[in-house]
Amino acid sequence: MITQQIFIEGYSVEVDIGIHDFERETRQRILIDIEMDVEFEPSELKDEIGSVLDYDFLRQEISNLVEGRRFDLQETLCLEIVEMIAAKSTVLAAVVSTRKPDVYPDCQSVGVRLRYRRD
Repeated sequence: MITQQIFIEGYSVEVDIGIHDFERETRQRILIDIEMDVEFEPSELKDEIGSVLDYDFLRQEISNLVEGRRFDLQETLCLEIVEMIAAKSTVLAAVVSTRKPDVYPDCQSVGVRLRYRRD
């Protein structure tokens, strides 16, 4: 079996997230990184988007997930993204991280990383 890795790096979304009072005042920028190991069958590749896992679905589904929604924890947001990815039958493994780059002036970012592996 050949495995393909599909990734998104630094996808920036505005999210209503955080537990601190100063975080509840406005939506925050969250950076999302995703790496997915996906089953890849070269004989089924037709040079058409329908023959591969389209990473555009990730961007749209994440956008839909955070729209009009409040999260207290990055862990919750990250887990829901992992669950969305795990629902795709061709995904064998994934690493998802969320980062808040604008929370603390003395940190480049603070974040969470979750790993998923299909049994």
